[in-house]
Amino acid sequence: MMERRSEIEKQKERIKARMSKIKHKLVILSGKGGVGKSTVTANLSVTFALRGQKVGILDADIHGPSIPKIFGIRGRKLGRNDESSGIIPPAGEFGVKVVSMDFLLKGDEIPVIWRGPMKASAIRQFLSDIEWGELDLLLVDLPPGTGDESLSVMQLIRDIDGVLMITAPSQISQLVVKRAVGFTRKLKVPLVGVIENMSGFVCPRCGEKSDILGSGGGQKISEQLDIPFLGKIQIDQRISKDSDDGVPFVFGHSETPAAKVFVQVADKVEKYLERRER
Repeated sequence: MMERRSEIEKQKERIKARMSKIKHKLVILSGKGGVGKSTVTANLSVTFALRGQKVGILDADIHGPSIPKIFGIRGRKLGRNDESSGIIPPAGEFGVKVVSMDFLLKGDEIPVIWRGPMKASAIRQFLSDIEWGELDLLLVDLPPGTGDESLSVMQLIRDIDGVLMITAPSQISQLVVKRAVGFTRKLKVPLVGVIENMSGFVCPRCGEKSDILGSGGGQKISEQLDIPFLGKIQIDQRISKDSDDGVPFVFGHSETPAAKVFVQVADKVEKYLERRER
């Protein structure tokens, strides 16, 4: 038991050393599944990378990792630095470094059937053994809920700059996301703001907008819980297609309304981080 505790403390020291080389750390959270956290994470990372920033993504969804698919890097292997025994992450578009459980699975039908302690151990290992190097920004894509993975990340990265809360417009999403906001505040982690994803659909033929999933959920959360509102991302079928094709949407469709919202969100996040540095 003492040896196990000693190893965990050593991992925490390595995490501290690794994170000290990363300027900013942001967590992407929702509490609700199916709201597009991974899609938002991937496209925001590319938006920042296009500005010349060095960016990494920790895909902390142990059971349903999807970041490698969005970047078209499934099947890549985690490398190893023989001199330091550290693990080297693969890079996706524009040099975005990605670490994901997906790289360790041997097939699409292989499930990860782990209890909490094993998931917490995997998160510790990702953070302590990965050689992220010097980054401007690390984005952590969390799974739905406020369980083991979310708690481990929040407790292990002691200097998180803030949480980006993702919601869909529906009332059900709002209810769950409000609990995730409470979780974040309970742990005393700053909230950057809320993003409303899948906010209406504009017909490409007639231009008529339909609020398929409801309307104004993000704005309501912002007003009710006193959180900055960062923007609404419209439904665009090309976002889904590009994710399936392994190409982040903002790269090929920079002039679309949805891509412009990613840029606006990135602008607001940068201003938030600048204020944190003062």
